[in-house]
Amino acid sequence: MLPYEALEAEARARLPEAVFDYYAGGSGEETTLADNTAAWARVRLRPRVLRDVSSVRTATEVLGTPLAAPVLVAPTAFHSLAHPEGELATARGTREAGSLLVLSSRASRRVEDVAALAGPWWLQVYVFKDRGLTRALVQRAVASGARALVLTGDTPVVGRKRRDRGDSALALPEEDFLANLEGLTRRDLAEQAPDVTFADIDWLRELSGLPVLVKGVLRADDARECLHHGAAGLIVSNHGGRQLDGAVSTAEALPEVVEAAGGRVPVLVDGGVRTGRDVLRALALGARAVLVGRPVLWGLATGGADGVRGVLDGLRVDTAHALALAGVAEVSAVGPDLIAPARHR
Repeated sequence: MLPYEALEAEARARLPEAVFDYYAGGSGEETTLADNTAAWARVRLRPRVLRDVSSVRTATEVLGTPLAAPVLVAPTAFHSLAHPEGELATARGTREAGSLLVLSSRASRRVEDVAALAGPWWLQVYVFKDRGLTRALVQRAVASGARALVLTGDTPVVGRKRRDRGDSALALPEEDFLANLEGLTRRDLAEQAPDVTFADIDWLRELSGLPVLVKGVLRADDARECLHHGAAGLIVSNHGGRQLDGAVSTAEALPEVVEAAGGRVPVLVDGGVRTGRDVLRALALGARAVLVGRPVLWGLATGGADGVRGVLDGLRVDTAHALALAGVAEVSAVGPDLIAPARHR
């Protein structure tokens, strides 16, 4: 895998400017976008020495699904903007890398078609203003073999992006926008419902019979309330810096949410993860795994399914290298002792 900066630069050169900015941009002044990456670098590590790392294992599991590494593909919208095959290529590359795809509700390819090429996958869910759209999509996902739902909880309204040029600049075909929104009569009904609440965790569990994770959790009180309503997992996320600008970075929010979860459910994290060292830091702070979004999009834009697989394989290899340097032979042996106290940072 190319270093992240080189991969991003190659994607920028290949993509129309409006598409690159749609994927890369954040909200407001993009302070949270920048801090997501910088915050991982501020987490200093305390490696162990004289440990046998002649064989390092990155394999793990999340909610019973085995994975080659603690790295999942985060939900991101409209992959056909990056590559003609869209989410079909993403699904294939993710499967070949032994990872898990979290498919966006705003995917540009039909759930059924993506599922046919995917390995294990989850569906990311928005509660739309027209809840019938959400109900129908969830039912299709269940029929297509989704293993869990991921309720995005931080988007009652959409953050204003400083680089946003509007839908017309993206030239997204109507059939791609509507790929998984059958029966939509007005485009505005595909907006998120501002009245979404914790009770919608219960609704989605009852509707689907699947585990429901909640994405966008940055606070302990919200974490506890999600668990009270039956959440099967929590994803610490600020939407890649695309919602409330000035929100806390995910690296900083992670320990609080992990403590609130108390080991009852897996806690995952996204936002600014770029290297195997970042993966190691997230695990040491208590995450079960990380999710990556933009790196996968850049891999898709530059190499289709092979590019996606290359990004995920590269992160797996880089994570193994970081584990070895930290004196850790397997993911399950990562602990909080690897994090330096604040006074040493």
